[in-house]
Amino acid sequence: MSLVVDPAATVLRVADVQVEQLSSLLARFGLSLVVVDLSEKIPGSYWGESEAGLIHHQLYCRDDTPLQSVLHEASHYICMTELRRAVLHTDAGGNYDEENAVCFLQILLADHVSGLGCARMLLDMDAWGYTFRLGSARAWFEQESEDAKHWLMQHGVIDRVAQLTWLKVK
Repeated sequence: MSLVVDPAATVLRVADVQVEQLSSLLARFGLSLVVVDLSEKIPGSYWGESEAGLIHHQLYCRDDTPLQSVLHEASHYICMTELRRAVLHTDAGGNYDEENAVCFLQILLADHVSGLGCARMLLDMDAWGYTFRLGSARAWFEQESEDAKHWLMQHGVIDRVAQLTWLKVK
């Protein structure tokens, strides 16, 4: 008999970090973190249980929400225009280039969450099932993400050395 382990079960979740720190990080971009009870459905969740949800300027999660989901949805919020934020409800939308930028940004944001960091985010993205042509999030991030960096620089979200500017798309 072999034991099958769901690799997604090993990803870090909201309960694994200081929620106040995560909330402060998101607030820098005008986004409010709302943690709902484990018994509640997550409002605005596009993917359903236990994935983070977005409604206007609020990001919803539970203690069992994967941190990669929180930072991915937060990155969608940061990368969309004010017009889209004003009507945001559940589906962040965006095109292929923006989605790549979102993935890159969530990796950068991970370094600002104690106990998470870039290396762990890359592992969690692979465990959760993100797919990249080069076979892993790390390979994509290190070798194939120039278009995502360019998108983020063009929109003022990062500078020329891929450091956060703490600005969101206008």
